[in-house]
Amino acid sequence: MATINTSAQSSSSSRAPGPRSRLPGGQLFPFRRDPLRFMARLKEEFGDVVSFRMGPQQAFLLSHPDYIRDVLITNQDCFIKGRALQRAKRLLGEGLLTSENPLHRRQRRLAQPAFHRARVAAYADVMVAYAERFSARWQDGQTFDVAHEMSLLTMAIVGKTLFDADVEAEAEEIGAALTEIMRLFQMLMLPYSELLERLPLPANRRFRRARESFDQLIFRMINEHRRSEDRGDLLSMLLSTQDEETGGGMSDEQVRDEALTIFLAGHETTANALAWTWYLLAGDAEVEAKLDAEVDRALKNGARLSAASVSQLPYTEMVLTEAMRLYPPAWTLGRLAIKDTEAGGYAIPTGSLVLMSQWVMHRDERYFPEPARFLPERWTPEMRANLPSFAYFPFGGGARRCIGEGFAWTEGVLLLAALASKWRFKLVPGQSIEPQPRITLRPKGGIQMTLERR
Repeated sequence: MATINTSAQSSSSSRAPGPRSRLPGGQLFPFRRDPLRFMARLKEEFGDVVSFRMGPQQAFLLSHPDYIRDVLITNQDCFIKGRALQRAKRLLGEGLLTSENPLHRRQRRLAQPAFHRARVAAYADVMVAYAERFSARWQDGQTFDVAHEMSLLTMAIVGKTLFDADVEAEAEEIGAALTEIMRLFQMLMLPYSELLERLPLPANRRFRRARESFDQLIFRMINEHRRSEDRGDLLSMLLSTQDEETGGGMSDEQVRDEALTIFLAGHETTANALAWTWYLLAGDAEVEAKLDAEVDRALKNGARLSAASVSQLPYTEMVLTEAMRLYPPAWTLGRLAIKDTEAGGYAIPTGSLVLMSQWVMHRDERYFPEPARFLPERWTPEMRANLPSFAYFPFGGGARRCIGEGFAWTEGVLLLAALASKWRFKLVPGQSIEPQPRITLRPKGGIQMTLERR
């Protein structure tokens, strides 16, 4: 079994294979130009452990489930978050996505009750109600960017379920600010960006304005909750909870960091997953017909979707699972080695950036025959039982596995079913649909689709 040795580097460990460059930036520019193709090529040419340089930093791409498991679980204490999430603190502060232990462990313990199974089940009615509300205002033959529309829908759901707030009126403004953040985040990842941030550049001013928009929204919700009784939502929990170990609660700044992290992550990833799912369904009439038939069976005799419906929609879940295999909302994970380690006999020195890409692993033909094919039927119980745990990991893994995974699965399945019961989404011809890997995997330029009433 492949493992990472976390004691001192063994004398037999050798230098991992990888591309060599005489340029000062190493592979930084090929990576930034097309990271998905770059990482796929590294895996194909050099194998499961690849060494390369990105500017001044040594980097490794690990593409074997055992190595990924060791980084995220077995030897997690040897790593901290990578540069991308270190820099994301500029927006998210010390939230669950960016903080390190012991703060991360404490904050996760305080937020966990909001995502317990019973509470997620209670959110299901709100998810379905918002899907029906959006569906009712659509028109047969209407054309829109499905990625944008799914973002508005999931933003409204997260606002209501987790913060008991109606954010629909502000959704366009919030979405525009988030798009600006996504675009400018690329600049924050540049070497020496800490110095660039100090300059009076237009990009820096746009980033600050976008961040201020989010702060105004979150602090307004905090102030409203402080003046009211416990509403039973996540924000009320964050404001009222006390740490069993210390007896202390969260400051407004800590609540802001957690609320903003969950608000953004809780709608952005699901919106992307749904957009890519509609895109894939539009290209496969057979899969679409099977999905429609299952949804119709679940809704026969006037039944209404609820949390209990999820178990009646196994094929719908398979469709969503397969869509997130091909287009994982989180397309790579990064960790920074804080101890000398090794993987597959290759040395990984302290200070190295370790990348583990869902995009690469989810398209590995060792685990997914015909990897480029959209094939929901592949997700049989037998296939799942035999699949290595980190061959498919859209929600990460280990102690930092996404806290909202159960919420996301419930929401994704119910929204697919609710919307598919009324509509088919037809791809507008002549588009070039490409994934855009930034913080999440968005469709570049959106996806224009035309509604067809069933």
